[in-house]
Amino acid sequence: MAIFPIALELRIDWSELDLFGHVNNVAFMKYIQASRVNFWEHIGLTELYQNSQVAAILASTSCQFKQPLFYPGNIIINARTEFIKNTSFGIHHQLFNDKGEIAAEARDVLVMFDFKNHEKIAVPDKIRKKIEALEGKSPA
Repeated sequence: MAIFPIALELRIDWSELDLFGHVNNVAFMKYIQASRVNFWEHIGLTELYQNSQVAAILASTSCQFKQPLFYPGNIIINARTEFIKNTSFGIHHQLFNDKGEIAAEARDVLVMFDFKNHEKIAVPDKIRKKIEALEGKSPA
């Protein structure tokens, strides 16, 4: 079983409902974005960008909807790294309702990018090590 070391809890807002009374698919993507940014903060990408203008850009994202979410309620989004390659890595997100039932699964592919030179770069060793330590694959 995969370990999801990062969790984020969010409140469902009434404004996120659609005509049918459940959370709109656009809100699911907003939740995934919040999880992605939370993941970045845990591995030091926000700080890396502030110091060097190197960060990850979103190359692709996908979501499989399992069941609707409703207001009022909270969701928990768990995240883990799915893979790390030379210049990219993947994040797997699981969204749960407040009963602990899975509502959706999402996957992101992110590419490391140097904003000064406008080019993709290798995943920095510091970031790779933080990801591995977070997931229990090596010491920090």
